[in-house]
Amino acid sequence: MTDQQLYQYAVTQQQFAYAPYSHFCVGAALLCQNGKVYGGCNIESAAYSATLCAERTALAKAISEGERDFSVIAISASSGEFAFPCGVCRQLLAEFNQDLIILVGNHRGLLKRYSLRELLPEAFTGENL
Repeated sequence: MTDQQLYQYAVTQQQFAYAPYSHFCVGAALLCQNGKVYGGCNIESAAYSATLCAERTALAKAISEGERDFSVIAISASSGEFAFPCGVCRQLLAEFNQDLIILVGNHRGLLKRYSLRELLPEAFTGENL
């Protein structure tokens, strides 16, 4: 799957977002090493701490289906600007692959790639226990 295809999958996931408070819809598409893709969207709650980010939604879907090996996650936002994973999402993604590629795009069609290690240097992982 190309970066553009994966990013477009993330864009389609925005339509499923439940964002009645912020109106900031986010979509994610998580590509597994075996080629499967799991989509996710943000799910807000009036109790903000219970809100789920799109990245964690996609990750939870994949994990609940037995997946553990991930290569790329694409993230898109209704703002049309680059949307990066929050700290909590970065930490949870690091649990599985610190070299995961983070793919973000904007409304002009520009795509950028980062490694999770770049976005979360010195991550706390099971190796630290």
